[in-house]
Amino acid sequence: MNDALSFVGIDVAKDKLDVFIDSTNQYFTVQNTPAGIASIRDRLTELNVKLIVIEHSGRYERRCALDLMDADLPVALVNPRQIRDFARSRNWLAKNDRIDSRLNAEFGKANNPRLSEKIPQNRAELDELVGRRRQLVAMRASEKPRLQQASSKSVRLSIEKVLRQLDAQIQDLERAISKRIENDDDWRGQVKLLQSVPGVGPVLASTLVAELPELGKVNREQIAALAGLAPFDDESGKFKGRRTCFGGRAQVRCTLYMAALTARRVNPIVRALSQRLLARGKSFKVMMVACMRKLLTILNTILATKTIWRENQVANA
Repeated sequence: MNDALSFVGIDVAKDKLDVFIDSTNQYFTVQNTPAGIASIRDRLTELNVKLIVIEHSGRYERRCALDLMDADLPVALVNPRQIRDFARSRNWLAKNDRIDSRLNAEFGKANNPRLSEKIPQNRAELDELVGRRRQLVAMRASEKPRLQQASSKSVRLSIEKVLRQLDAQIQDLERAISKRIENDDDWRGQVKLLQSVPGVGPVLASTLVAELPELGKVNREQIAALAGLAPFDDESGKFKGRRTCFGGRAQVRCTLYMAALTARRVNPIVRALSQRLLARGKSFKVMMVACMRKLLTILNTILATKTIWRENQVANA
């Protein structure tokens, strides 16, 4: 075994994986197949690997990351924007797959990102079901305006048929999601606690269970940052810019937005916050972000304490 510490970067595409190993200054490319991933694993297990950096790339990275984690190799899945910002800071303007693999390794060496945890198979399957439901809901939302605009009877019948099929598939997925949750004692208990909060329904509860497993395990600032609801300062000298939220898990944030619209009406804590901010002249957008964050921190407290909703216990969440 080579005793030198190795930082490894892997650039993921649908069909291939480009790999750079800094300790040996070695590039190689394999197919993004089980056999190709196995060849990467075999090479890396012969080295003293400190970190393997892989960008999130539309789920194409999942199989590679999981197989390397199974071999007890240290893997960090990183947001591509962080990698590009790092490249700009180093004045790396060129971009191709080989350069990207080296860039990933350099990013890992310079920043030492947090290791990713292996996602259990049942959570990965739930995540896919929740994601597929979201895709179908988006497709349905696209079709509905077309139905209103269509003047041809044949076109209207076609769109109505598609909408019925989408409705049926969404219902099938919701039943599958519900069954997965019911068959897992931990998830079933978490969903029961989450849905005890006014404004939280099965869609938000299942989304949080599948896509925000840190809920109830970290503090309020960390959970807000994970969902992209933490405001960041924009100040320099005498300049005082507006604080803005960015990053985080967009899917969770979108689902929270819809839940917060309901919570403004039925949840006394969120409703009071909404009214207070609007009375102070805050914009609707600022008010909604605050309501989303308040709802999320309430849910974080609920799971952390494993107690059902009680208004007086979570008012200061």
